[in-house]
Amino acid sequence: MTPRVSVVVPAYKNADYLQQTLDSILAQDYQDYELVIADHSSADGTETLLAQYAEHPRVRVLTPTPPGGGAKANWDRVTHAARGELLKLVCGDDLIAPDALSKQVAALDAHPSAVLVACKRDLIDAQGKVVIGARGLGNLNGLVSGRDAVRASVMAGTNLFGEPGCVLFRRELLPASGWDNSHPYLIDQASYTSVMLQGDMVAVRESLASFRINAGQWSVRLMHEQANQAIAFHNALAAADPTLLPGLTLRVGNLKARLMAHARRLTYVWLGRRMQAG
Repeated sequence: MTPRVSVVVPAYKNADYLQQTLDSILAQDYQDYELVIADHSSADGTETLLAQYAEHPRVRVLTPTPPGGGAKANWDRVTHAARGELLKLVCGDDLIAPDALSKQVAALDAHPSAVLVACKRDLIDAQGKVVIGARGLGNLNGLVSGRDAVRASVMAGTNLFGEPGCVLFRRELLPASGWDNSHPYLIDQASYTSVMLQGDMVAVRESLASFRINAGQWSVRLMHEQANQAIAFHNALAAADPTLLPGLTLRVGNLKARLMAHARRLTYVWLGRRMQAG
């Protein structure tokens, strides 16, 4: 039988954490789902680890995705293999709570006009310890127009909807071209935006996912590049639909994108020092 939900995991060099990720998905109190996994030709022992799950009745382990193509190649691979009406992508080092699927499916079922549901998430370190709890969503709460949610995220200068593990959406609404890689650092936000512009979203103000952070990953170069891509993404949205992002909204959002990138850099520096001290 076709499952209601597909949880897809595009693994890449996640051997240290992938088992925790998969076990968190398989511990769901919701039963009508499948788990689809593909490794992006990592050379870190991931293939051996995945062999442990190959016979699980809920799991489909795909052959390795060929090297190249960036994140989009493997994200598209597992997504195209999904059979469920609803889709959740979980990166290979993140976690979801045992009631993540049940609560997010219930939220969509309670609001037929909704095309996507997002929750808060905890930021965790390499050992799984929560370093910052219940982040995301800004002031979004309950049923929100998708256009209003997109506008709020642009105005905030950051992805209010969180990493992929925070989001569940109607799979058929993702474009046939797959995940939007026009601005690679915003592949998740850009793709969710295309979905939300087709209906409403539900903001669940509960932390149902965990995002594992690498305190050393925020270089100055990355800070500037992500800000530039966020601004380019905002400008593309405004050009496509000026009524979505009026001039003042766009200017504020672009300014906030630079400020938020700088704030994230400072946060990661602080986290790095905290982890070293610990």
